Amino acid sequence: MSTAHLTLIGKPGCHLCDDARVVVTTVLAELETEAGAPTVLLEEKSILDDAELHDRFVEDIPVLLINGRVHNYWRIDPVRLHTALLEVR
Repeated sequence: MSTAHLTLIGKPGCHLCDDARVVVTTVLAELETEAGAPTVLLEEKSILDDAELHDRFVEDIPVLLINGRVHNYWRIDPVRLHTALLEVR
């Protein structure tokens, strides 16, 4: 079984970040019921706690990384995320 590492980068008080969190957690709940779906580890990071993340992503939050690579920013599409996670090897 494969493992996907998701990193949701945002900041407190960001309504788009809150929306992204809802999409991500909903997709992860759906994946739990699918045979062959990867194990997914979710980590959240704030640009307020990390100067490097702030400099890199301040204009793009929320940003979702899959295994360290940018998957999406601003608005997370649930179908695209679901498909990407099923493709993780």
